[in-house]
Amino acid sequence: MEILIKKQSGETAVFSKESLYRSLVNSGADKKDAQAICTTITQEIYNGITTKELYEKAFALLKTIKSSVAARYSLKRALKDLGPEGFYFEKWVAKIFEVQGFDTITSQVLEGKSTVTHEIDVIVSNRRTDIVCECKFRNDMDAKISVTTPMYFLSRFNDLKKADFTFFGRPFKPTKGFLITNAFFTTDSIAFAKHYRIQLISWNYPEKNSIKRLTDQFGLYPITCLTTLTNEEEQKLLSKNCILVRELVKNPVLLDHFKFNKKRKQIILQEATDLLGIT
Repeated sequence: MEILIKKQSGETAVFSKESLYRSLVNSGADKKDAQAICTTITQEIYNGITTKELYEKAFALLKTIKSSVAARYSLKRALKDLGPEGFYFEKWVAKIFEVQGFDTITSQVLEGKSTVTHEIDVIVSNRRTDIVCECKFRNDMDAKISVTTPMYFLSRFNDLKKADFTFFGRPFKPTKGFLITNAFFTTDSIAFAKHYRIQLISWNYPEKNSIKRLTDQFGLYPITCLTTLTNEEEQKLLSKNCILVRELVKNPVLLDHFKFNKKRKQIILQEATDLLGIT
């Protein structure tokens, strides 16, 4: 009998044991552990269970096996925790480009050719390519960005690309526009963006360059992934501009802002290094 799971948006989907197994293995769980977790959850779930409840069950079971695997599994939730307004999500998006050699700056107000001002979330440049990025942060991880968003972004981009700016000590003239979300795009959004050559990045799109793929490829795990930190501790690190787990590993002195004993520091840093070492 099919089991229906309820998304935060109110939509329902059929529970797939195969999809759950695949997500566990992709997070670093070995096949035996993943199969055991799937068996346990299949026995416990019920018709109408929410995606949040399902995630929490899998996360709790993973954490008993290895916290760094649970941390990797929690990526979608960890991105949501960069909210609630998305200020830190914009900084995280900047890291996607920085790790690839780009210069970035966030939260800029630019005047377009029409003299209308535009708030731009991330400015990106590497001397060959100048990019403006708009970030659409959603607290509902199942949310879908409708086609009106890329339509609106296209008009802003067209206004900006006709103007002249200076960033990073050199002329800046936008040649590409990126629309990036921690949620999903509708099929109409994708079709429109393809036609007008707007670059989209979401949780699952494009397949080879999605948020999930980029995070794994470049080790861009946000500090909110760590299961050994409280929400308050995560927010304090974010306020110190420690956005990524790798930044904490590189600069563990950041933990000196807390009254952690030596053992607690070791536990946190061990999870962080294990997370970055997962292949």
